[in-house]
Amino acid sequence: MPLQPVYIAGVGMTPFHRPSVLIGYEQLAPQAVQLALTDAGVEYTDIQQIYAGWAYGDTTSGQRALASLGATGVPFFNVNNACSSGSSALYLARQAVQNGAVDCALVVGFEQMPAGALELFFIDRSSVLELHAAIADKTIDPSSGPLTPRIFAAAGVEHMRRDGISAEAYAMIAVKARAHAARNPKAAYQNPVSIAEVLSSRAIVSPLTKLQCCPPTSGAAAAIICSASYAKRNGLSTDVELKGMGLTSDTNSTFSGSAISMVGYDISARAASHAYNESGISPNEIDVVELHDCFTINEALSYESLGLTSKGTAEKFIVDGNNTYGGSVVVNPSGGLLSKGHPLGATGLAQITELTLQLRGQAQARQVPNARTALQHNVGLNGAAVVSVLVKN
Repeated sequence: MPLQPVYIAGVGMTPFHRPSVLIGYEQLAPQAVQLALTDAGVEYTDIQQIYAGWAYGDTTSGQRALASLGATGVPFFNVNNACSSGSSALYLARQAVQNGAVDCALVVGFEQMPAGALELFFIDRSSVLELHAAIADKTIDPSSGPLTPRIFAAAGVEHMRRDGISAEAYAMIAVKARAHAARNPKAAYQNPVSIAEVLSSRAIVSPLTKLQCCPPTSGAAAAIICSASYAKRNGLSTDVELKGMGLTSDTNSTFSGSAISMVGYDISARAASHAYNESGISPNEIDVVELHDCFTINEALSYESLGLTSKGTAEKFIVDGNNTYGGSVVVNPSGGLLSKGHPLGATGLAQITELTLQLRGQAQARQVPNARTALQHNVGLNGAAVVSVLVKN
């Protein structure tokens, strides 16, 4: 049986906010789901399978998150894949629709985040990032700051040595993120910043400053996906097709000693290759991108790993303005993780929500003119990279 095309019938997301705004995950997730159901024009009882992505929570958090919507008895899957949890859940749901197992599935991602840098809660066992830390520690003093910024700072040091990229170029990414977020009412941080402010903000782990690190935020996002036959029978939209996806995990190259490979460059490139090949869309055809800018360093590296610019040219890509409106491709019109926020489980589906609105022409003040093709990129350490290609029909 040939694989069926998969359409995004509805999307929804909550505003992202600081952890100090005490709204529980069991309140956030139903809000996003109800927005997606309304957008699609279906009822919760129409959903045939549910996939929930989250990172910070107890087992079966997905069921508790949606309990207020009612218990319908359908298969329910919880996906915990670090920062790629939400998009990994989407990957699984898409497979179910592609293969004809279901006609209509709900994917929801959510996170009720703690304040401050990400910490590991299970200190009585080996760290899941132990191998990453060993590579970072060769470049960055282990006492210099929290683990995750140290890991990406090590990649930044390697990037600067390899290509000569400047601290100012990294800072320009943060400036762009805030400029884009100013147009997004659901972004957590909407005030503009300058290059000088970015570089002079509190040092986290050199070369990273506070304004170059994504803030901890809470929030939720959801998507309803369906087959063409289901859409036709029920009058649902087929305006946006989930045309290609790739999900890859670490290989030996991740731990070969390169900090750039260690933070997901190689697995992102392979996931992108899968998504491009399946969709038949090439990198130079992409109009709008939502990529994983957990740190400015990762956005710069992702330009290259996703094929948006050639290896060694990230700084020129940034300085020439090819990553924003009027350039070759608009990257993170939502404000990205740096400014919209990064509730881990929600991030991938928030990216899908933004891109769906862009392709429908519904992104309002941040609309990318004539957007017809879109790329979503989500990467979680240790290790999952997800890349999706969306097209407007």
